[in-house]
Amino acid sequence: MWRAGNPACYRCYVCFRTEQVRARWDAWRADHFSAYNYIMATTTPVSGKPRTARLSLAAWQQFINVAKPYWLEGERKKAWALLLLLIVLMLLETKFAVMLNNQAGDMTSALAARDGPRFWATVRACLFVLAFAVPIYAFYYYMRDLYANHWRRWLTSRFLDGYLKGRKYYALGTDSEIDNPDQRISEDINTFTGRSIHFLLIFLGSIMQLVAFSTVLWSISHLLVGVLAVYALLGTTIALYVFGNPLIHLNFWQLRREADFRFSLMRLRENAESIAFYRGEAQERAHIDSKFDKVINNFAKLIRKQRSLNLFQRTFSQLTLVLPSVLLAERVLSGELEVGRAVQAAGAFTAVLGAVAVIVDNFESLSRFVAGISRLQALSDLVLPRAEPDAAASDTPCIARRQAHHFALESVTLQPPQSERVLIKELSLVLKPGDALLITGDSGCGKSSLLRAIAGLWQAGSGTIHHPPLEECFFLPQQPYLQSGSLRSQLIYPSEESSLDDEALLDILQQVHLPHLAERMGGLDAVRDWEKLLSVGEQQRLAFARVLVHAPRTVILDEATSALDSGNEASLYARLRNSGATLISIAHRPAVLRYHTHVLQLMGEGKWALHDAKGFQFDAPAQPHRSATPVQASASVAHFPVLHG
Repeated sequence: MWRAGNPACYRCYVCFRTEQVRARWDAWRADHFSAYNYIMATTTPVSGKPRTARLSLAAWQQFINVAKPYWLEGERKKAWALLLLLIVLMLLETKFAVMLNNQAGDMTSALAARDGPRFWATVRACLFVLAFAVPIYAFYYYMRDLYANHWRRWLTSRFLDGYLKGRKYYALGTDSEIDNPDQRISEDINTFTGRSIHFLLIFLGSIMQLVAFSTVLWSISHLLVGVLAVYALLGTTIALYVFGNPLIHLNFWQLRREADFRFSLMRLRENAESIAFYRGEAQERAHIDSKFDKVINNFAKLIRKQRSLNLFQRTFSQLTLVLPSVLLAERVLSGELEVGRAVQAAGAFTAVLGAVAVIVDNFESLSRFVAGISRLQALSDLVLPRAEPDAAASDTPCIARRQAHHFALESVTLQPPQSERVLIKELSLVLKPGDALLITGDSGCGKSSLLRAIAGLWQAGSGTIHHPPLEECFFLPQQPYLQSGSLRSQLIYPSEESSLDDEALLDILQQVHLPHLAERMGGLDAVRDWEKLLSVGEQQRLAFARVLVHAPRTVILDEATSALDSGNEASLYARLRNSGATLISIAHRPAVLRYHTHVLQLMGEGKWALHDAKGFQFDAPAQPHRSATPVQASASVAHFPVLHG
């Protein structure tokens, strides 16, 4: 560390140019800025007792699993080229650092000897070296950040591909195997790539420093080399075994406590209207206070432990100002060794110590890095392809799916994910083109679950679902999804473009009884926060407009008209029936019966009954597994025309 007025600190630039001081600054910056990232990455509290991360061989293996594809797959040539360039820049930096250290020693010797010509020659030599060293220094850090940015882009793209493929984003949100996969992708990958490059270059730089300055140190004093080795080994051992696990444990829980506190504030914001109606401010304040108290109490423990660590680190680093001078004092005072050579030895001692004590200097930052690796490894196991299939997963029974001309369910038994409860047992039916099936039943009997199975979102159970090509099917949930974008993009979603012109799109808005929406919002290209501006009923009508835009052969509705009045509901169902599309819908209003040909009544505990829509009454008792209905033609399922390929 440089100190004003200390003549021995001509070597300050050398220390700064080497990784010792830079590592401390980068670690401080990474810790303070990444705290926010990790709090964001653990926004939702997870039940169960999490395990704290540890610096171990297991953590190293996790790092290899996440990092290896970047170095061995499609981007490997650019990855290795950038790394090679960075190594060359580091070699140049180290060389310049050694040269400056030597010049600092000569400068001190010249001053001590009152040798003016030698002093000014040394100054000119220093300025010459600096003319090359400073640009190399700046370019090195630019390339380091560019490398991390390139790696982040590649790794994020890889995780996004796996996350979106096969609707894994839905599966992760349903079974809650991990918390916040979105934040792991957006924040943890950024931290992982940045810190990986940071620590990789620190360790490589430390090796270079160790080799370069050990030669200088050995040429001056063998004793200094021996003392340095013992000193560094002792400091690293104390840091790992005395401060290691307690500090990692407290940092881990601090992040979790901060996450819980932030989540409680998010719940208040997201449920503001309901809380305001209940006047539940007192309860919410008590809940938030309880979370905040845990934050403060854990942080108090953390800073007490950090106080001890800071005391140790400060003592460990400051003794380096004394040890070289004490060990070399006798040789300098006797005239055996020049003052400048002692300054060179002190500078080399500090540089080598910074290299071998890199773990001590970056201990807390390393612990945070290991926590991020563990989170990414957990996400990688779930969303990225594996070399070997999971034997346990392959043995789990699931509902088979086959592409066919129209819908049919063959002995389908449905269970919720990760549950033994049977929602529907051995359901068989065939829906011919143009049929309309109404699914009804008490709340919780499995109506929406059956639609999830038909859509391929749920697979737990047995039996076979025959379905038309998914491109010919359109699903309408009860709560429409409105993306951030223009009114046009809402109408054509999930497509990115449409062959329909503006006039056709405006006519469709007329058909769903939103004639003035485009004019009121500023046209089809107006971008608004649609979820806030439109009522739920308007959102459901806008979702119906998507059906008219895409004109699918099959429409599946999960209470998609629950917020509409009877007039709008009847009009929209009539348009769907007039289009000739096959309908599968969930509804509870008797008025929609006339738009369906058959009714599937779910009665809980796996029981079900099929009816003709004509004459069906919602409040009439039902007998399970009725067969006197055209829609249930189990025998025909065996001869169902299946589309292969």
